[in-house]
Formats: sequence, C-alpha cells, structure tokens
Amino acid sequence: MVSIAVLASGSGTNLQAIIDFNVRLGTAANGSITLVASNRASAGALERARTEGIRAEVFDASDDGTALLGLLQRNSIDLVVLAGYLKHLPAKVTSAYRSRIINIHPGLLPEFGGAGMYGTRVHAAVIAAGSSATGVTVHFVDEEFDHGPTIAQWRIPVRDDDTAESLAARVLEVEHRIYPAIVEMVASLNDKKFFADY
Repeated sequence: MVSIAVLASGSGTNLQAIIDFNVRLGTAANGSITLVASNRASAGALERARTEGIRAEVFDASDDGTALLGLLQRNSIDLVVLAGYLKHLPAKVTSAYRSRIINIHPGLLPEFGGAGMYGTRVHAAVIAAGSSATGVTVHFVDEEFDHGPTIAQWRIPVRDDDTAESLAARVLEVEHRIYPAIVEMVASLNDKKFFADY
C-alpha cells in the first residue's frame, strides 16, 4: 500500500474527493492517505483530515524545505499530492521526491500558470484572454511553479456568459472527478517506479 501525504493550504475539497474515492474503492485501493499537512493552521483541510481519522500536521513552510521533508520522512510517505497547496516547494523536497509529487492546476498548462496563478485568478485570466477553452492539468512537480511533466489534461469549454466564479465552479467539478482517479493511478504504479525516468 502506497502511503500518501496530501498538502493543502485551503478548505480541502479536492482532499475530500480523494478520501471519498478511496472509501468507494475499499480494499482495492493502491494508496492510502496517512497524512494531511498544511502551512496554515486554519486550513479547513486539516479539520477534514481529523474528521476522517487521518493524521493532520502544520509545518513551517518558510525554511529551505527541511521542516516539510522531515515531516514526510518521519511519516514514511511514498507519494505527495498537492491539493490547493499554494506555496512553492523547495528543491530539497522536489529532489527527494522526484516523480513522486503530483499537482492539479485549474487551467491548461503551460498557459495561465506560474507564481500567483491559482483559484479565480486563473479563471479571470482565461476569460480576459478571450480563450474558448480552459481545463484541468495534472502534472508531476519539479522546482518551478506549475511546471513538470504533464500526466493528463481535460478541456472545458468557456461559455460566452461565464464569469470567473461560474467557470471556477465547472472546473472544480471536473477536478473532483478526475484527480482522485489520477492519484490512484499514480499510486498503483509507484512501487514499480514506472515514472522514475520521466
């Protein structure tokens, strides 16, 4: 069983989607969330974890990654899943967990990504650019924001009457459907080191 840590800075709706998906899979699941960690003590994701009986921890994200890396290693984490985690991951962490950190972005990378591009900021930028489509990107994480090999993308049409908020709601619905399945897929391949040489 692959031990998963979910990092989140906010309310944790993607975390909940992954938890619910794993509950439905039951003993067929290849991965198990054993840790939820946040850089914010007030993050709703921590309360979701506690409600589900999952270890919940707060860590200092202001150092060179030593605190986070120590937390992951002490908990014997195999796979790190970013679910609304808004801080940059230091090279110390991305190096130690190369090909074992994944993220979901509410847009079609490489467009509308990078530092500060999250949540409704992405959707507002998509609409301002007059794009006919947006989407969801799941990718491996490297040393750069919203960068690293793409695992999968889903396109979502942008409607003429969309606002950043209406587009965000449709994109989030897709995230909740596909991210848990991708996490499970990566967990199923993790022990085989399928992605070790991407």
